[in-house]
Amino acid sequence: MNNVIIIGGGIAGLCAAIAFQKMGLDVKVYDKNNQPTVAGTGIIIAPNAMQALEPYGVSAQIRRVGNESDGIRLLSEKGNTFSKLTVPTNYPKMYSIHRKNLHQLLLSALHPGTVEWGKECLRIEQNKEDTIQIIFRDGSEAQGNILVAADGIHSIVRKQLSQSDGYRFAGYTCWRGVIPAENLSLMNDFIETWGTKGRFGIVPLPNNEVYWYALINAQANDPRFSAYTIDDLYNHFKTYHDPIPNILKNAKKHQMIHRDIMDIVPMKQFFDKRIVFIGDAAHALTPNLGQGACQAIEDARILAECIQKNADYQEAFIEYNKKRRNRIEKISNQAWKIGKIAQMESKALTALRNQVMKQTPQWIYQRQAHDLYKFQL
Repeated sequence: MNNVIIIGGGIAGLCAAIAFQKMGLDVKVYDKNNQPTVAGTGIIIAPNAMQALEPYGVSAQIRRVGNESDGIRLLSEKGNTFSKLTVPTNYPKMYSIHRKNLHQLLLSALHPGTVEWGKECLRIEQNKEDTIQIIFRDGSEAQGNILVAADGIHSIVRKQLSQSDGYRFAGYTCWRGVIPAENLSLMNDFIETWGTKGRFGIVPLPNNEVYWYALINAQANDPRFSAYTIDDLYNHFKTYHDPIPNILKNAKKHQMIHRDIMDIVPMKQFFDKRIVFIGDAAHALTPNLGQGACQAIEDARILAECIQKNADYQEAFIEYNKKRRNRIEKISNQAWKIGKIAQMESKALTALRNQVMKQTPQWIYQRQAHDLYKFQL
């Protein structure tokens, strides 16, 4: 096997391409967008993803340009800390970076011409014995020995192979944005506020910017929330602690992204003949552990390692599936449960939850963090 086709030029696809090129494989990435992403918000690269990226020099670049933190602080809506999820010692720190900057960093690690833009996958044919064929919407075609599907939660590749997409609406909707950090009194920590009206996250970014996100319980495709403006969000969260109201005041002139939060039930098997799935195409997660992109990065590294160890691609895919599926299922379930706990609205229950979390011994959080942040090949 020497020719790899990757559908999807996001974080998962680019990380896989970097790993394959380091192995000396011929790799081509096709993405439906007409140009590299210039939109998006912030992203946190957790210690497990930093470990997975280490052999490619990408971790060093993230450390150089990213904003470092040793954990995430949880606050009540009045601003009182009730828990801190700290990165264990002897692990890399976590780093925040703007998605577009991470995207450019990953692109710069690839050989020129690796990615072709404006190539929307229409269908896949894998009837030949040793090749797979991809037909694009513009009428062009590509052939490879294997296909890596990294085309996200709405994966065209997955939909072609499965009648059931497995989407699950989480019960809440989310707004995200990035604004200048001037005149904002920010902690150095990444913080998330859990209150009776929803959650609000604040993540300082490099270049004196701040990434914010807000989550409110909702029905799926609720037209009222679809029409929400920054003013509506300000009125909803104006009783929360500083600097949340101030952030939303300053966000008025800046673009925000809105979408309902959903995941997909992890595929029973992350491959089909010559097709292998990574990232959201295989197992989109709710964002409650900050592991969506991080698990995609783990996928890319481990898939590359399995291919390097096994001359037969089927054996490589079987090993990849064996190494990844249980961990993904565990993290998916954990993220789903944390979302339900974090989105409580009852004053009595939120007060009880906060008190219980405040009194929970730190060693329990450290053990959970160790399980989450330890990257294993």
